[in-house]
Amino acid sequence: MGEGQKQGHPAYLWWNGERVRWEDATVHVTDLGWSTVGGVFEGIRAYWDDRAGELSVFRLQEHLDRLVRSMKLVRLPLDYSVAALTDAIVDLLRVNDVREDTYIRPMGYAGNTTGKRFAQVGGESHVLINTHPMASHLLTGLQYKAKISSWHRIGEDTMPPRVKNFSNYRNGQLASQEARLDGYDTAFLLDRDGKVTEAPGACVALIRGNQLITPDLTSGILESITRDALLVLAREVLGLDVVERRVDRTELYVADEVFTCGTAAEITPVVEIDHYPVGDGAIGPKTRELERVFHDVLRGREDRYAGWRTPVGVAVPA
Repeated sequence: MGEGQKQGHPAYLWWNGERVRWEDATVHVTDLGWSTVGGVFEGIRAYWDDRAGELSVFRLQEHLDRLVRSMKLVRLPLDYSVAALTDAIVDLLRVNDVREDTYIRPMGYAGNTTGKRFAQVGGESHVLINTHPMASHLLTGLQYKAKISSWHRIGEDTMPPRVKNFSNYRNGQLASQEARLDGYDTAFLLDRDGKVTEAPGACVALIRGNQLITPDLTSGILESITRDALLVLAREVLGLDVVERRVDRTELYVADEVFTCGTAAEITPVVEIDHYPVGDGAIGPKTRELERVFHDVLRGREDRYAGWRTPVGVAVPA
């Protein structure tokens, strides 16, 4: 852990164009009312490479491009370019002397909402970037048991599911709470047609034979950066036939392997669904191999995908 995080939080965050000390980044409690109803965010991870002594951010450009799309869709103005946000994130990691796996959250939200109505259009927006440690669970043997949720996934006629809007996450939170109260680790949400969409905060993939099958981008899912990377690795490294299409619920029950994926989820194998064992009830060989390849990409041990990593340069004074 770097000097900037020894007190339990980073020394600095980035707020509205400036590097700000943690204790100085405050808002009035009355600003909390409508600020994040339309707020959007990005979940980005940086991984520590102990061999090179370097921290690298995974697919930073793609994440910030999605933030721009998200803010456009919820009608929040963005006053900073992707280049400016990139510089802010790299500077923040350096000034906090981050030397461990870390989660980065840029957040765009409505500013100065005290006394205003929630449907204001054309107001100002604020942007916050903060970081906190988040260790990887890849290759640890973590595995989940899941259920099909009684809650349906939001659709295009309800909320925009393809972007990271804070309000969307209440949908997954309800499903996750239900699953845990019922003794499961996670849930899968179906759409109104009974087709598989997502897990709470993560995309879904199944393997059957030599095919990796995943709900397509019109199935009410987030346009996941991690999902996209794993489809590339599955196709180019593992030689799997990657299929993006609508997925039936019972396909999960008869799959050889199932996993969820996302920035926080990374790759999380699912070994049981609704008390049906997935395959032989253990982490499958293709999932294990995909985990290994993904781990090597993130840790800087796989040069073919070096373009997905943005080195921070923590050895250089900020």
